[in-house]
Amino acid sequence: AGPHPKVRANPSGRPLPAQGRRMMRHFLNLSDAGPDGIAAILADARDRKAARKGWAKGRPDADAPLTGRTLAMIFEKNSTRTRVSFDMAMRQLGGDAMFMAAGQMQLGRGETVADTSRVLSRMVDGIVIRTDDHAKVEDMAAHASVPVINGLTDLSHPCQIVADLLTLIEHDKPLPGLNVAWLGDGNNVLSSIIEAAGLMKFNVRAGCPQGYEPDQAFVDAARAAGSTIGIFGDAAEAVRDADVVVTDTWVSMGQEHVHNKLAAMAPYQVNERLMARAKPDAKFLHCLPAHRGEEATDAVLDGPQSLIWDEAENRIHAQKSILLWCFGLIG
Repeated sequence: AGPHPKVRANPSGRPLPAQGRRMMRHFLNLSDAGPDGIAAILADARDRKAARKGWAKGRPDADAPLTGRTLAMIFEKNSTRTRVSFDMAMRQLGGDAMFMAAGQMQLGRGETVADTSRVLSRMVDGIVIRTDDHAKVEDMAAHASVPVINGLTDLSHPCQIVADLLTLIEHDKPLPGLNVAWLGDGNNVLSSIIEAAGLMKFNVRAGCPQGYEPDQAFVDAARAAGSTIGIFGDAAEAVRDADVVVTDTWVSMGQEHVHNKLAAMAPYQVNERLMARAKPDAKFLHCLPAHRGEEATDAVLDGPQSLIWDEAENRIHAQKSILLWCFGLIG
């Protein structure tokens, strides 16, 4: 991921001097950071994680670079990993986080996203929003004077993929030239994996049933950047010679026609037989929560090739460095 970029600590909470200020950055998709930004985020995350080895989880980092800053966390969808990781990220960086359930805000009673964004920008230092329609995140960012981070939308899930990339690098899987196989729904997670492939120069082989292919705009952009993106109807072909096998739940929150979708996805279950078609040292990822026995078997989820618990923990370390990038302190 390249050399570790120096973080300009600001423990006092006072404004950075003029030479330390940078333009405000939103993180709505991975392309907002670009390859250099993603590399800086990954390098910082590795260094900060290593520096905390053996520490209590709630102890702030030595430099506490976000002392005095508060993050508003707007959640219109349920969450475990995203909510906890952003909260802990702010604590470890020396700042504070404020959880806001959309149904308990004026946003849930008809206030526009734009107005909410303007008000919060006067009260907090950054906003993370987890919602359905990606246009809401874009609207929030368009009217904010503080950084806005996409905590998940129906279109993409960039924060998850930063954690995934961090996990692979930690386990000796350099990104350039890596062959990543995806099995199942062409959903928001796959969109961000494909986007990452174009930025970080790896390849994707997606096994998806007809009618559930990934977003074509992400596919076209990654191919234009020089990555090989293959879409296969056959699961075995998708995982052939894969360095990494990735899947996700087949049915997202609020989706309809569940029985039809489950039937279409059944041939794409990641089991021991399918994993055997990947490279012998292939790793398995799943962003969780897992519906055990559907998209993946217990033998794979809990098996020796699985990195899912490291992947889940790395959400904290990824969020920390994403926050620092948004505040212009790295990259």
